[in-house]
Amino acid sequence: MDVLVNNTPSLAGEINALSSKNYTTRYLLVGALAEGTSTIYYPAHSEDSDAMRRCIQELGAELIEDEEKITITGFGASPRQVSELNVGNAGAVLRFLMGIAALGEEIHFVNTYPESLGKRPHQDLIDALEQLGVEVEHQDGRLPITIRGGKPQGGAIRVSGSVSSQYLSALLFLTPLLPKDSTIEVLGDLKSKVVVGQTLEVLEQAGITIHADEDYMHFTVPGGQKYKPAEYTVQGDYPGSAAILAAAAVTNSEVTVTRLMEESKQGERAIVDVLRMMEVPLTHENNIVTIKGNGRLKAVEFDGDAATDAVLAMVAAAVFAEGTSRFYNVENLRYKECDRITDYLTELAKTGAKVEEKQAEIIVHGRPEGVEGGVEINAHYDHRVIMALTIVGLRAKQPIRIKDAHHVAKSYPGYFDHLQTLGANVEWV
Repeated sequence: MDVLVNNTPSLAGEINALSSKNYTTRYLLVGALAEGTSTIYYPAHSEDSDAMRRCIQELGAELIEDEEKITITGFGASPRQVSELNVGNAGAVLRFLMGIAALGEEIHFVNTYPESLGKRPHQDLIDALEQLGVEVEHQDGRLPITIRGGKPQGGAIRVSGSVSSQYLSALLFLTPLLPKDSTIEVLGDLKSKVVVGQTLEVLEQAGITIHADEDYMHFTVPGGQKYKPAEYTVQGDYPGSAAILAAAAVTNSEVTVTRLMEESKQGERAIVDVLRMMEVPLTHENNIVTIKGNGRLKAVEFDGDAATDAVLAMVAAAVFAEGTSRFYNVENLRYKECDRITDYLTELAKTGAKVEEKQAEIIVHGRPEGVEGGVEINAHYDHRVIMALTIVGLRAKQPIRIKDAHHVAKSYPGYFDHLQTLGANVEWV
């Protein structure tokens, strides 16, 4: 389905932030890896988290869910033997489960999104698993992928961090369950270190001990550990909320978003700091962000590496800022559901935005007067691109039509419902 985004001068109202997709997928996984029953309160519902639910059930976890919580009886270090797993379009779920598949005999990961996840690289994780004696059959580092476990024991592992931190996280979930101690050395520049911090936070809550150097470039993991059953509460999601906050910033607004922890380890909480730098009137107190936007913004320069999933929303806000904004150290955006630099900026330019790219930078020459719009946009099946382009449409003089906007459900199924609650003139077509 497509969405038509019409010019919307003002937004107003209050919404609860959706629950964090990143934390939900991690809590689901550690619950499955525990022997016993764990409880997760306020889990996210999205295509990614639902893919993790489905896959851990196929691997032997028992799940019971109501409106408030989900209980998981885990399979520990002994996943059920299955012939194949379908993670949909969920890259993090694939990579985490590629690690866990090493505990089994043989698992085949199918390729159902050849134009999206099917194009994403996983070679660095494959190389790391092969160092543990795991046999991996693959298509030049891409799906379909077959993992043959071979009872890995542990040991010294080297993994590149230059494309994604998810490879490292996959190893951090796996290695505590191996019989022998492991060391993990990260090669190159580690992307998205903040997200590694989230993984370590969840592992600690699950009773796992990992010794990490301060720079996250070397880890010592004692072997023979067991995940303990526990209770977890999922916090509000900053990556999805970044789009709502940016939409409020570029319009005349009074918008409140609750359940956004001030001290969250989510790197995307930087959206609040960036909007402040843009001189957007806002407060952030008691886990509540309130924006009283006037549509006037100043240009910024920002290192986006620690806030990867909020950068596109920041760029959308910068389209209407006074001056030239620069978002740097963002090359890993190229290795997501689409190339979130070239593909996104190509579509932004269609609306009338003045943008340019470098290999690891996005440069935005602001147009405070707004953009023309009146175009059809290809969002490349990417949920973050869909949300960010919607922000631009709110300030376009003519409507923009976003193709296949239903793919927003990958992380934020209720995104357009929330925008309509706040008064946005968006409609499914």
